Amino acid sequence: MTDRLSITTDMILPEDAATAVLVGRVWSKAANGPCPVVLKDGTLYDITKIAPVMSEILEKKNLVELLADVSAFPALGDLQYFLDGVSGELLAPNDLQAVKAAGVTFADSMLERVIEEQAKGDPLRAQEIRGRLAPVLGDNLKGLEAGSPKAAEVKALLQDMGLWSQYLEVGIGPDAEIFSKAQPMSSVGCGALIGVHPKSQWNNPEPEVVLAVTSDGRIVGVALGNDVNLRDFEGRSALLLSKAKDNNASCSIGPFIRLFDGKFTLEDVKKSQISLVVEGEDGFTMTGVSPMEAISRTPENLVSQLLNRDHQYPDGAVFFLGTMFAPVKDRHGPGLGFTHAKGDRVEISSPKLGRLINRVASTSDCPEWTFGTVALMRNLAGRGLL
Repeated sequence: MTDRLSITTDMILPEDAATAVLVGRVWSKAANGPCPVVLKDGTLYDITKIAPVMSEILEKKNLVELLADVSAFPALGDLQYFLDGVSGELLAPNDLQAVKAAGVTFADSMLERVIEEQAKGDPLRAQEIRGRLAPVLGDNLKGLEAGSPKAAEVKALLQDMGLWSQYLEVGIGPDAEIFSKAQPMSSVGCGALIGVHPKSQWNNPEPEVVLAVTSDGRIVGVALGNDVNLRDFEGRSALLLSKAKDNNASCSIGPFIRLFDGKFTLEDVKKSQISLVVEGEDGFTMTGVSPMEAISRTPENLVSQLLNRDHQYPDGAVFFLGTMFAPVKDRHGPGLGFTHAKGDRVEISSPKLGRLINRVASTSDCPEWTFGTVALMRNLAGRGLL
């Protein structure tokens, strides 16, 4: 297995890339550091003159207007040169923002979280529990709006049946589950290795929509994300959530943030479908689709619970909205369901957002995260940008 994936520009860009406003970050060999960029006609332009960090750039209320004329910015070169490693590499499009995630926002994932809880992290028990719970929980959860009077009725019913769970509480109750997925600056981008903890025997990708949210709560754009998840860790105890979620290279975002403009809005996101393809070196293939219309809370509601008078993010946030995809296809034996293998190629895509491509490795085999906030400040100061 080689670290670098073979990726071409046409693989990762949205179908309407010619009119999309796409911003991101690259590590530029010429600049010897990270540069915020805008993509136009296959060429990356350095937009550092707007601000040296993406978190500050996204705060600009007239950002789409500022990016309209790319001739105002120096060209860094063809995107392909960064995918090939010739001129640098494509980074996650976020930097100083908090990396947050909402959990249990789709009915299918609610059911799987309850199964994990009852299986205590043992994939061998999952199939039997799924067969017992799916007919009851599945029928009650489909199309249910979280926090609604109908949800309260279903909660009372399931409690009477002895089927209530902490995951159903955050799935259909008034308060969403919102947690820290990763640390600022630790996310990896398209083409990078993504990490699975070597002690995990039951894990999966989570293809998701990731919102770019400003410090005052505006949703200004969207990217694709992979919230790599360790099902056995969290299944043993919900208190292991941070160990299941926040590991080396376990958060992938990209390839770009698509900004909202007159041609692309949050309403388009709500109608989108997020597709997943996993291709293993063992010949195993798994596919799935997550329709955003099946989400139990609106993006606006989730953002209002993330950021408000009681909880602020002065550098903004990138916010995973949760996944509907529940991988149950057997891979290593009957009843064992899905788990990753070293070398898996993971593709997460949506027509208007492009394709996020990564390859799976052990967290201990992925490059260590060493370029944090202090390193960024030193780098920018050394380049005369602060």
